[in-house]
Amino acid sequence: MAARMTLPDDGTAGTLVGRAWIPAAPGTIAGPGVVAIRKDGVFDLSQRFATMSGLLELPDPAGAVCATPGRAIGSVDTVQWLAPCDLQVIKAAGVTFAESLLERVIEEQAKGDPGQAEAVRVRVLDLLGGSLAGLVPGSDQAMKLKDLLIQQNLWSQYLEVGIGPDAEVFTKAPVLSAVGAGAEIGIHPGSSWNNPEPEVVLAVNSRGEVKGATLGNDVNLRDFEGRSALLLSKAKDNNASCAIGPFIRLFDASYTIDDVRQCTVNLEVHGTDGFVMRGDSSLAKISRDPLDLVAQTLNGNHQYPDGFVLFLGTMFAPTQDRDNPGGGFTHKLGDVVRISSAKLGALENTVNTSDRIAPWTFGLRELFANLSARGLLG
Repeated sequence: MAARMTLPDDGTAGTLVGRAWIPAAPGTIAGPGVVAIRKDGVFDLSQRFATMSGLLELPDPAGAVCATPGRAIGSVDTVQWLAPCDLQVIKAAGVTFAESLLERVIEEQAKGDPGQAEAVRVRVLDLLGGSLAGLVPGSDQAMKLKDLLIQQNLWSQYLEVGIGPDAEVFTKAPVLSAVGAGAEIGIHPGSSWNNPEPEVVLAVNSRGEVKGATLGNDVNLRDFEGRSALLLSKAKDNNASCAIGPFIRLFDASYTIDDVRQCTVNLEVHGTDGFVMRGDSSLAKISRDPLDLVAQTLNGNHQYPDGFVLFLGTMFAPTQDRDNPGGGFTHKLGDVVRISSAKLGALENTVNTSDRIAPWTFGLRELFANLSARGLLG
């Protein structure tokens, strides 16, 4: 992937760190490593930072990266990129935008049948007055709306987490299972209604401090989850169904949590059949503040000693017909999915089925064996 396809609009003005497969030099062993993306190339920092989790535990990760020269290993378009998280738990917040909330209710009412979706959409929007914009979760107004929807037999577990006091936060994928930029992403072969979910992903350390952000694709099977919310794990967690990257932009003078709050995430899907879909998701329209979602993830009731990354949710739920009128959107093999944001660059992946993608084999035991063999644990 060329540099112009992955770097932010301001190039390398920020502090950009990622993970890449470090090729073996004479007398060394190849393996994953923390890297910095700079104007003059990509630099291996693994001699100082064995893991991304460890780097984010520092008081000032951006300052530490800037103070570490590292070893040049190539350019942005020659490096094999991995997901920029390693030991962190991969968490996701769901139904954090009013528009995606409506689509989740529609999925449930349609029982996973895309052919029924449009009729349900008209009924639900009519009852809600066309929009949920501006509704504060947990407020008196939200609770009055809940009572109305219950009376109309339209109350849903999605509405509970969308406008109630408690956010939906779930584990998206196992540690180390996410794929990075340029990799294939996986759709379950049994799914006939699915879509990408373009999102901002926060990088959070064990103290609940947000140290930076990246992009992610929280691939979703709408038919599986629509049949039953208890199928969430099958709808969300499949081989290569979680993509994160291309890098983490660390918070520094050029980039802060306020940039996250105001950013727009863009989505493009290009199919081999000539189909093109575009959309965007503005974090300014999120129903819950990103730091509230972090606080609902890590608190006195739940700790993450290696930190976590947190998908913030999306307002983009594709309804554009692809094949048949009223049939909506679903992926086809070979779709190229590009998720981008001005200050976070672009994450691009190609769609395949989860059973055809190379199985995930590099887990925690393999990682620590590799780090030990390279002398990076001492």
